[in-house]
Amino acid sequence: MKLGEALTLRDNQPVGGYCPIERTLALLTPPSTVLVLREAFYGATRFHEFTARTALTDATTSARLRELVAAGILETRSYQEPGQRRRDEYVLTAPGEGLMPAIFALLQWGNEHTPPPYPPSMRHDGCGEVVGIVARCAAGHEVEADDIVVSAAGPFGVSDPISLASWDAASG
Repeated sequence: MKLGEALTLRDNQPVGGYCPIERTLALLTPPSTVLVLREAFYGATRFHEFTARTALTDATTSARLRELVAAGILETRSYQEPGQRRRDEYVLTAPGEGLMPAIFALLQWGNEHTPPPYPPSMRHDGCGEVVGIVARCAAGHEVEADDIVVSAAGPFGVSDPISLASWDAASG
């Protein structure tokens, strides 16, 4: 992987909150957050499903669901079973759905590098072929890490005229 534009000028300066990877990880940590998100992709919508499928405590599950809703990754929808009180179910939002390649890239990497006894496979429901997460350019070419240039225009904290606090306030 190569760096371009302002990223080439940063030397050993940390990019911190300017990095979209770091900002995303801030939303998806601790690791139990990713387990809850995995189950949302696997079809869980109700609190008891998330708790049972992840083996997390009620308190931890509740905290992770609340954080994912606050981040706009999940949203709540009310439902009521006959004779029961109204409850919320949790469904992926469009930004949440956008995390699918990242979550399934973790599954794919885990199958290859830390395989469980019965590794899950991902197959296209339409044709039955194996689904793989790959890097592909807009022209359709599969690209390796060495063929990617990561660039950005900002100075990343080096004499930066835009503070992260003002950026987050304006875009939040």
